[in-house]
Amino acid sequence: MTEKVGAVAVLGGGISGMQAALDLAESGLKVYLVDNKPSIGGVMAQLDKTFPTNDCAMCTMAPRLVEIGRHKDIEIITLSDIEKIEGEAGNFKVILNKKPRYLNEEKCTGCGTCITNCPTRNKVQPLEKTKVELEPQYEEKVLEIIKINKDREGPLMAILQQINSAFNYLPENVLKYVSQEVGYPLSHILMIATFYSSFSLVPRGKHVINVCMGTACYVKGSERLMERLSDVLEIKENETTPDMLFTLKSVRCIGCCGLAPAAMIGDNVYGKLSTKDIPGIIEKYKTMG
Repeated sequence: MTEKVGAVAVLGGGISGMQAALDLAESGLKVYLVDNKPSIGGVMAQLDKTFPTNDCAMCTMAPRLVEIGRHKDIEIITLSDIEKIEGEAGNFKVILNKKPRYLNEEKCTGCGTCITNCPTRNKVQPLEKTKVELEPQYEEKVLEIIKINKDREGPLMAILQQINSAFNYLPENVLKYVSQEVGYPLSHILMIATFYSSFSLVPRGKHVINVCMGTACYVKGSERLMERLSDVLEIKENETTPDMLFTLKSVRCIGCCGLAPAAMIGDNVYGKLSTKDIPGIIEKYKTMG
């Protein structure tokens, strides 16, 4: 029996490359599994089900990932491209160009903290800070809100809520001013402003209509309610009427499944709605102004 010597390079860390690496390693060869992406898994890692068996993609891939990670004869080399292949059949030399990760891979635990705190990735504010001036229509109210909340512990959420309530959205320049005056990075403020659905970075109408599209409401006709509201208001979902009176939105659930189909206008809940109810409700809010 011929003794196995040398090593094998498997180029591509998709499901086929992973299986090839395992088979070769089990036969007694040292295997280098090379991929130009930050991790192995390939396209299959992005899938939910696989054709034609409809098997769970991750269920198929996960055991191989674990086995590769534990195998003593498989070394994973990621973020690497082939620069040159030299030699002849049975005696190759592969030269790789490995991209930098800017961290110590031996100490990395995959916690993601470096991504969160990366000064380049999260660079939002200009390097040279310029003094932000508020527009006249915002100045008085914003100054009052900041003055009331600035000295309290954890003032940011209260400030954003009150600004959002005052103007029905969070103007970009106002957020920059809050960052300047309160000391929070603009990136942090935007992270909060874009996370909560009650906040908006674009102007919204005085009355925000949220049509519930949860399962209970959907099967009882909430889609028809949305179509009727769109016809009456002459706007599409996520749009605002020209008079800035109404904004039409959808939500996944408002917790009123027993009243399906339901919608909210501001803090008011309207349950067991039908399309014929819509014109009257809209007219009532138009009268209120």
